[in-house]
Amino acid sequence: MITYLKKIWFGTRSIAKKFFRSCRIVIKKLLRLLRTLMLIILIVSAVIAYILPIYWILVTSLKAPADINTKEPKFLFIISMENYQKLIPEGSVPIVTFLFIGTAFLGLILFAFFLYMNVSLPRRFSIRNIGIVWNILFILTCLYSFFSTQPLPSRLQVDVRIHFFTLIICSVLAYLLAIPWKKNIYSEFINSSRDVTHNKKEKLAFIIPVIFATIGVCIVLANGGSKFFYQLLNSIIIGGGSTVLAVGLGTISAYAFSRYNIPGKDDLLFFILSTRMLPPVVVVIPIYLMYRALNLNDTHFGLILLYTTFNVSFAVWLMKGFIDEIPKEYEDAALVDGYTRFQTFIKVVLPQSVTGIAATAVFCLITAWNEFAFALVLTRTGGRAVTAPPSIQSATGSAGMDWGKIAASTFIFLLPVAIFTFLMRSHLLRGVTFGAVKK
Repeated sequence: MITYLKKIWFGTRSIAKKFFRSCRIVIKKLLRLLRTLMLIILIVSAVIAYILPIYWILVTSLKAPADINTKEPKFLFIISMENYQKLIPEGSVPIVTFLFIGTAFLGLILFAFFLYMNVSLPRRFSIRNIGIVWNILFILTCLYSFFSTQPLPSRLQVDVRIHFFTLIICSVLAYLLAIPWKKNIYSEFINSSRDVTHNKKEKLAFIIPVIFATIGVCIVLANGGSKFFYQLLNSIIIGGGSTVLAVGLGTISAYAFSRYNIPGKDDLLFFILSTRMLPPVVVVIPIYLMYRALNLNDTHFGLILLYTTFNVSFAVWLMKGFIDEIPKEYEDAALVDGYTRFQTFIKVVLPQSVTGIAATAVFCLITAWNEFAFALVLTRTGGRAVTAPPSIQSATGSAGMDWGKIAASTFIFLLPVAIFTFLMRSHLLRGVTFGAVKK
């Protein structure tokens, strides 16, 4: 009897252990499934929270005022461009506007064609030669605009033809920096049919006219009397100028902090970082008083200088991490070969820092592009250096809000920095996570 009871006891205990073990496995799987579902819900919610405002802006900008002001949301509506037409100056649009739009549109088509088709062309019709022809056509368009556009000093405060001349200089410099003239820099592959396949860098020859043609559209429309495109042009000038200065100064400073034993280096790096610790609202009043004493209020130079000051600290810290990962042996080998320290920096360090420079430029441009507090306080309403964010905010008032016009201007304001970030996407993730070169 006792033996029989023992068998029952041990059998029951074994079954109970198996049951509880199975329950633990099921509970672990359920918890793992629940955690996965919560993570998916969190990601989907974040994506919806990010995309929903952009969707609202796009849809509202395409609605007619009657559909916007209705109390019931209309998901099926007739697409109207009336809100975008409000941003264009009254009267006839100059012909040069359509020339610049055509240049930008066809440049994007050529870039996409050669990027995704991966075609091999004869040497005389190589991407490099086609890119040179396309940039020459853009320069001719700028020259035509230079001689045909009538300046309105009351709108731009300067002769509009100076901007077209600046576009020509910037396009030539950008082409030479992106695509050097020496062909031996490129890795050309000649197949059996004597066709030449170039690397991806040469395809940037089609993007350079696209960028500057977009700026040309803003210049022409601003000169014609468009308030929004004048403010968008200010954002391009101030954001682009501060980004170039911040990335350039930050790269040079980061190289010095990375390669030289500077006395008090850690304290200097902390002091540079401390410039970003205070929010803009705290320091905007002292800066306003200082700018008023120096006559820098409502000037492009004043905002470029201020944005550069706040962005250079971020650029220094980010670029220092990239340059630290570039082996010093490369520079030592260049110095042994007879290069100077400056030549070593230009020909050895900078090419290997392109990834970091691109990532830093994206973040600096986004910061300067979306800056609101300084642009609101340091500029006057309808002034010379008003950027797009304060102007969009000023559209709200006691007379009511034109939601369609606000949505159209916001969507156009979103496009340049989104396109720039998209073009830099190949460098952005690798630059933020890994740096330039791994030892």
